[in-house]
Amino acid sequence: MTDLVIPDLDEALTEGLKSRAQRNGRTVQEEVREIIRDAVFEEPLPENLGRAIHERFKAIGGVDLEIPPRGSQRDGPHFD
Repeated sequence: MTDLVIPDLDEALTEGLKSRAQRNGRTVQEEVREIIRDAVFEEPLPENLGRAIHERFKAIGGVDLEIPPRGSQRDGPHFD
């Protein structure tokens, strides 16, 4: 395992890390490892969600969904 030294962290950042670690029930070192792990292995979000969904189902010919007919909107609640 590699040690990582980060010099000159400002006091606000150090206190924020301590606070976050305490909220999550971890040591500061465990919290920093978790933050780094999340940052390194995070899956990027698609730039265009509609296109990402289309690409996912394109290989199987897409998906045909039945669109139900729209009815009238129900009345709202009464507070008489």
